[in-house]
Amino acid sequence: AAPAVPGYSPGFKKPPAMLRLKRKRLRRSEPAAASPLCGVAVRPRSAPARRNPFSSLENAPRAVSSPQPLQRAQQPPAPAEQSPSSAPFWQLLERVSEDEPGKRTEPSERTDVLSLTNDLQQPVPVPEVPSSPRHEFPADWSIKTRLLFMSSQPFTWAEHLKAQEEAQGFAQHCRATETNLPQSIQEPKQSTELRCAFQQSLVYWLHPSLPWLQLFPRIGADRKIVGKATPWSQDEALQQVLMSDWSVSFTSLYNLLKAKLCPYFYVCTYQFTVLFRAAGLAGSDVLTAVISPTTRGLREAMRNEGIEFCLPLVEESRTRKQKHSEGNLEAEVAHILEEPNSMEGGEEPAPSDDDEESFSWLEEMGVQDKVKKPDAISIKLRKEKHEVQVDHKPESLALVKGTNTFTLLNFLINCKSLVAVAGPQAGLPPTLLSPVAFRGGTMQTLKARSINAKARVQLAYEDIFSLEIVGPILPHSLHSLTMLLRPAQKGQFSAVLYTHEPTAVFNAALDDTSPALNKETVCKDLPTCGLHPKTLDQLRQCPTLGKSGIRFLEMKGDGYSWRC
Repeated sequence: AAPAVPGYSPGFKKPPAMLRLKRKRLRRSEPAAASPLCGVAVRPRSAPARRNPFSSLENAPRAVSSPQPLQRAQQPPAPAEQSPSSAPFWQLLERVSEDEPGKRTEPSERTDVLSLTNDLQQPVPVPEVPSSPRHEFPADWSIKTRLLFMSSQPFTWAEHLKAQEEAQGFAQHCRATETNLPQSIQEPKQSTELRCAFQQSLVYWLHPSLPWLQLFPRIGADRKIVGKATPWSQDEALQQVLMSDWSVSFTSLYNLLKAKLCPYFYVCTYQFTVLFRAAGLAGSDVLTAVISPTTRGLREAMRNEGIEFCLPLVEESRTRKQKHSEGNLEAEVAHILEEPNSMEGGEEPAPSDDDEESFSWLEEMGVQDKVKKPDAISIKLRKEKHEVQVDHKPESLALVKGTNTFTLLNFLINCKSLVAVAGPQAGLPPTLLSPVAFRGGTMQTLKARSINAKARVQLAYEDIFSLEIVGPILPHSLHSLTMLLRPAQKGQFSAVLYTHEPTAVFNAALDDTSPALNKETVCKDLPTCGLHPKTLDQLRQCPTLGKSGIRFLEMKGDGYSWRC
């Protein structure tokens, strides 16, 4: 036998034995549990609770406010009163499984419809919609990133288009063929005309075309572009080639717009979005361009280039405040006339801006050299503080009309801040989106897929058929799709619309439109722009949605209801 070494113990070689001994000592040191009261049923444990050997929660000193052992013995032992940290893991699971079904948390009424549609297994809520359905919904000039149509009728007619149907749809789009479907289609899946028109409604035009990059949206898209191949970011010669090609495409679109061969198009930069609209659309009799969001620097640069523009939302807010102040002033004057002596001994009125900008009192005190006077720039910024406060907000929307849009075109082509100089989007030209073909544009199609699921409606499960459309969905595409769904889905469908928020402000009523707008002249020129006559009639109406876009659309029978 090996000689015994003083202070040597071979017990460290067997940690399980040491752990068992430690657990046994802890059990002996614990006080005996109080016996349950009469009438209280205690469920026996299926297995002894095993303590975590690495935990020291039980060795922690008890709080002073904890009840004494005698008081604990008089209280009924409720499992819910135990600390979750000291309870065994399977007991926590059993508590959850023992909850009654009626106690399950249901979505509140304020829950947004957009989050509920992510899981079709949840009950489909019906949001508040206008009480009186209308034959047509208003034009929505915001760009949608996703549409989710839901109906009790299947969308099998939108699946697996044949090669001939796809080619026919492309040809109808390029030739601007007008498709008029019957009011009701008995067999939508067998309707070749319907399937070709569906393919036609999914087409849009894009520049530049870089298949490995997602070119919309551009605002806040750095995370989606980072890590992708961008060979132009460090190559100035390649950047100049891209910008030269982009300028040609931009000019081509503007020429089409001016000739009313293109109804509208979008210029999407990494900081702001510009919407160009032809004369006759959105209730305006001249060509217009709206920019949002803007900053003081951008507006100052536009002024320096001689571009005349206005901030309609800021002016509307200022006019509303003036009317409100005039009303308060009239009430105050009436109050003063009632009490003529109320102003005697009162405080003096607040000094005006001119009085505050006068520094003559500093000379009287002899400290004019010790106090730093604000320079002209600071005084100008102070005067424009209300205008600066709207930077990067929807209220900063700028409106350019008439011939000033051509000056804006040249300004954007030559503006160096139009393209990012650093970051994932460095050197990448803005994205051009158009409903019609233009020079340098690439034909693209929206992604469509049908989804079948069961949704819980009250106490039963019903089949819910949905059609998902993903991509930069332009205003004309939204209206074209709804015209197809009306006969295909028997006039019964609803839709959840996901709006690109920076473009929602394009739905605001920008200015007083001309009441003498000649509708016959507009209809005579605009039908050659490539849109369906009904879609064109919708886009001609004055915007009525304010600074938000349609988020929920429902079709029942012959009427539309919507919610913003």
